[in-house]
Order: sequence, then structure tokens, then C-alpha cells
Amino acid sequence: MYAWPASTVPVLPGQSPELSIHDTATGGRVTLAPGPVARIYVCGITPYDATHMGHAATYTAFDLVQRLWLDTGREVHYVQNVTDVDDPLLERAAATGEDWTALAERETALFREDMTALRVLPPRAYVGAVESIPRIVPLIERLRSGGAAYDVDGDIYFSVDADRHFGSVSRYDAPTMRALSAERGGDPDRPGKKNALDPLLWRAARPGEPSWDGGPLGPGRPGWHIECVAIALDHLGMGFDVQGGGSDLAFPHHEMGASHAQVLTGEHPFAAAYVHAGMVGYEGEKMSKSKGNLVLVSRLRAAGTDPAAIRLALLAHHYRADWEWTGAVLDAALARLDRWRAAVSRPDGPPAGDLVAEIRAALADDLGAPAALAAVDRWAERQHAGGGTDTGAPGVVSRAVDALLGVAV
Repeated sequence: MYAWPASTVPVLPGQSPELSIHDTATGGRVTLAPGPVARIYVCGITPYDATHMGHAATYTAFDLVQRLWLDTGREVHYVQNVTDVDDPLLERAAATGEDWTALAERETALFREDMTALRVLPPRAYVGAVESIPRIVPLIERLRSGGAAYDVDGDIYFSVDADRHFGSVSRYDAPTMRALSAERGGDPDRPGKKNALDPLLWRAARPGEPSWDGGPLGPGRPGWHIECVAIALDHLGMGFDVQGGGSDLAFPHHEMGASHAQVLTGEHPFAAAYVHAGMVGYEGEKMSKSKGNLVLVSRLRAAGTDPAAIRLALLAHHYRADWEWTGAVLDAALARLDRWRAAVSRPDGPPAGDLVAEIRAALADDLGAPAALAAVDRWAERQHAGGGTDTGAPGVVSRAVDALLGVAV
């Protein structure tokens, strides 16, 4: 599966410090020091209604990680999946009467357009669940042959008790896990399971549902978690630098995925750090497809909103914070974009060398985008108050904002 075109990233003199970031698994900060190639896996969309502000906030946050690593002189091996077959997609297709493959293809194409407009750098590998089924089936067979998977009426489940590290990603207690499992696609009350939390690895074919040849597994389709494990192991291997996504993925998705991989390989951990973005709300509730309270990037773009302003609205909030989208948030971003563009359009200005260092330091400090934006605001205020005589300053600011924050001014 192809991703989307990359915008050109200006190369700045000097480099960023190493990234210090919050790790869900430890509950504290870790300083990441990848090798020459930094490895990151960010969970992608289920393409039945893309791209709302929660999606945009998450992928913009991890775009900052990629940009910061590029600014250290590293290559970045960024992998993202597309869950292009799953219950929510099939349910939406059934409700609307649309072929599920057509729905997935259309919404994935729209997501690509939105990411391009927001200047989110593409992953090196953009991989669909359907195309990964040949990789997934052997992994499930290995789990089953090793006693870590079992059959319930033709469906195959993973035994969480097979992983002694289970629970170490989210650090939730058992009652919380059970409640979240029921809420987020699990089936803790299904009879025949060894543990209520055990997740589905392979769903046997049902009438009216798509299925694939699973060889010794029988016809069916993969569960959600094993999909990402197969893709990550194939492209990144164990112990990659960052597993990323929204905070609602810490459990069950990232917890289960880590356990699958750790049992398959006998190694721990699956990822060096688990990084999670906060939830974006709208009208008092978390923005989600199930609630239908979506503010879509595509609709804002169609209404003529500058994508750079949308990106600034997202960056104005710390990536780990839960916050609410409002008209005032967008208005403030539009005003900020106007101030910045006016400031860099002048032929000279105040020196900007310290500003580049401030932006780098803010982002290296747990992706402190609001602090980085505030630093640019201060430079723009000095520029509007009387400026300076440094003829190179506006260009330096423009390139730094582009390279590090992904905002074209």
C-alpha cells in the first residue's frame, strides 16, 4: 500500500538534543537515543470515517518525533498500518449499503489527502491488514503450537497468561482491563475462554463476512492486535524505539500486541517506549466515530480553512493533554498564522539563532509544542514592535518553523 508524498524538510545548521518523552509503561520520562536509524510504529486508522481532529492530533504529534529525529541527523524508519478489515468497517458498510472494500479505499484516500495537506511526513512503510494476512497466519500457528493460543468454537484466542509481562504496558488492574476490554472491542464474557481478557487472534469465517484462507487455521480473518504485531516485527523487529498512538490504545491494543510479540520471540520489551497522545473532545465528549461528534479535516479544508492553521491549532495543545476543539481554538490559530506570516515577510528582523535553539529544546522536552509556538510568538512580537537589522532572520525563522514544526509560513 502506498502512503502519501513527503514535503521537503529544510536542513538546519546544528542539531536537536535527544528526545526525552513520557513512557506509559514506566509512568515517567525516558531519554531515547536510537541508533543511526530510529524506529517508530504508529497505529493507523480503521478507514470508515477519516480524518477527525483526534486522528490529526495524534499523527501530528508523532510527526514531531520524526522531524526531531531527522534534525539529529538520523534516518527514521516509520511504519504505520491501516486496519482495512475489522468489525467497525464492516458494520458501517452494512449500515450504508456500500461495499466494504470501496469504503475502505475511499476513506484511506481521503486520509492520505488530509495528511498531505497537514504536511505530516509519510511513513516509510504503510501497510494494510489485508495485505499482511500471509504474514499473520504463520504467527498465529506458532502461538498455537507453543501452547499460547487455543480454539473456542473455531475461533482462535491468545492466552494472556502465556506472557509473564502482561499488564506492564498499561499498568491497569484486572477490573479496569476487563471494563476496557468490553468497551474497546473485546469479548470478556464469551464462554469457553480461559481468561476473560484473552483476545481474538483469528475469527473463523461467518456468513456474509469477508474471509481468507488461513491454511491450518481454516477460513477467516485476523484479530486486531496480531495485525500490528506482524507488521511491526516484519519491518522493525523487536525492541524498536517508539510504539505510538492515542491514549485509548494503551489497553487493550498495545498491551495485547506487546504480549503477542514477547511470547513469539521470547524477548522483552516489544518497544523501548510506549507513547500515547491525549483525546480531543467536541461539545463535551471525546471526539469519536461511534459518537458521531466529528470535526473532520477534510470538511475544514473544503470550507477554505488553511491547513497550516489547522496544524497550529493542534500544536497549541500538548500532545498528552485531553482538550476540546472549538471555534475559538481555530480562530486563535488563524490569527497566529497571520502574525507569523507577516513577521517573516519583512526583509530583515531580530536575530533568530536563539529561537531555533528554543524550538529544539522545547520539542526535545516531551514534545513541548506549545512552548515552541510561544517562542516563535515572542520573535514575531519583537519583529512587529520594531524588528531588527538581521537580513537573514526571517528566512531562518521560516525554515526552522517548517523543518521542526511542519508549518509553512
